[in-house]
Amino acid sequence: MFVLANILGAAAKILSSVTFIYTWIIIISALLSWVRPDPYNPIVRTLRALTEPVQWRVRKWLPFVYINGLDLSPLVIILFLQFFDYAVVASLAELAVRMRVGG
Repeated sequence: MFVLANILGAAAKILSSVTFIYTWIIIISALLSWVRPDPYNPIVRTLRALTEPVQWRVRKWLPFVYINGLDLSPLVIILFLQFFDYAVVASLAELAVRMRVGG
């Protein structure tokens, strides 16, 4: 049982790291949108490729994300990522701990 607990614990840590990194990618992309960087820059293109599909879906599902010309889709995504980290990832980590103690 301890092997499964270790796998779940590792998965929780990896998911937490991925949500943390993606949160920062969203923040950087939102900040870059304020200064209009060169669209041919490889870093800008990578950031857009990582964030634009998710932001497009949020804009499609929630039509109110544009308020007075301000795009709120990065905020919605960050809130979702925080919820995912606090609810799902924390529950997975807690399950791993309980499996170690109980087994």
